[in-house]
Amino acid sequence: MPGILQQPLPIVVVMLILLLASRMLGELMERYKQPAVIGEVLAGIILGPSLLGFIYVSGDLKVISDLGVFLLVILAGFEINQDEMRNSIRGKSKWIGVMGFIIPMISGIGLGYLFNLDWQLSLFLGLCISITALPVSIRILMDLGKLNTDLGQKIITAAVFNDIISLLILGIILDYNTNTDQSISSILFSIGITIFKVIAFIGLVVLAYKLLKKASIKAPVINQRIDDFLRFLKGKESLFALVMLFVLIFAALSEIVGLHFVVGAFFAAVLLPRDMIGQENFRQVQRTTSGITIGFLSPVFFATIGLEFNFLSIENYPLLIGVLLVSFISKILGGYFGGRVSGMNPLKSMTLGFGLNARGIMELVIANIALKNKIIDISIFSILVLMGMLTTFVTPFFLKYGFDRIDQQKLKQLPKTHSSQSP
Repeated sequence: MPGILQQPLPIVVVMLILLLASRMLGELMERYKQPAVIGEVLAGIILGPSLLGFIYVSGDLKVISDLGVFLLVILAGFEINQDEMRNSIRGKSKWIGVMGFIIPMISGIGLGYLFNLDWQLSLFLGLCISITALPVSIRILMDLGKLNTDLGQKIITAAVFNDIISLLILGIILDYNTNTDQSISSILFSIGITIFKVIAFIGLVVLAYKLLKKASIKAPVINQRIDDFLRFLKGKESLFALVMLFVLIFAALSEIVGLHFVVGAFFAAVLLPRDMIGQENFRQVQRTTSGITIGFLSPVFFATIGLEFNFLSIENYPLLIGVLLVSFISKILGGYFGGRVSGMNPLKSMTLGFGLNARGIMELVIANIALKNKIIDISIFSILVLMGMLTTFVTPFFLKYGFDRIDQQKLKQLPKTHSSQSP
């Protein structure tokens, strides 16, 4: 559809329209117990080439969008507890994350080969299908009042595992994509170098974790010195600037080793020593980051994804149907089998699969990065955006149904328990 404006709008006007429309539709979605991200993407779809053709993506908007991605990943990292991250790869719980990632990944790759996509595109398709959006999962569980339940925590730890592995694989794909020599020897060498870089970066993260853990013994002393230093500084929001400096160091290191900056930013946000800076200071930084991100940059970023989405560009409808079916079925089965292997009953395992099905934020972020790096075209991008939105939209209904069934099962078991104890 041709745009209704002949001249591009100034960036300030574009930002005004996008923020207003995305916040309004986001608020509307939240009133109907849906994640605001759906309304924010819909705002971009309505204003973009799919419908009105009123606004198009510009270079300035892409820069602002990148900043939104950066802060979104930091905010997601702030939500993760370091102990939860370790627990996601320990004991039987690790099978939930492993199965919930591997089964969708293999299914997505198989789907790509079925439709004659090249191996790199098939790998990326599997990656997007295997993601679970941690911030979306947290929000849905909070709305249902199930975040602090045992099953809710298992969903969160599996989502943490999925997001970490997804970001690392994304870094490998992006690093390989810069290699112009496509000979077998060059490809193998490039893959080897990339894996070495990833291992080196993980080693750096582990080293930083251990050093910060040792330093946490003196957390009260360090916290006092940080407070004294902040009082010495005259500038406002100095603590926020110091935290961003810490995050940017890791983001820069991840770029240096060939990984995307979101990988470093994510791990830095997770590793941020809460005890050393003080819990109140951490909450202040979290509030500031959340205000800037959720209140301003995040709605604009997701609206920009809607602008880049173009339903008219989708030509391969069998692939669209295949992606939707595989994304739903493989993720639910992955969670189900992971739950069964870890010792959970069938009903809880199925509910776990429902909880892992939301893609939302992380899937859209990764798809957007892939589009900018020319790993995927606009047709595949639009399919992935549609998949991310639909899985996010239906997950609260599936998850509520699963938890209701679990509660009903508990109520049915109560009389049996009492009767067995009676003389």
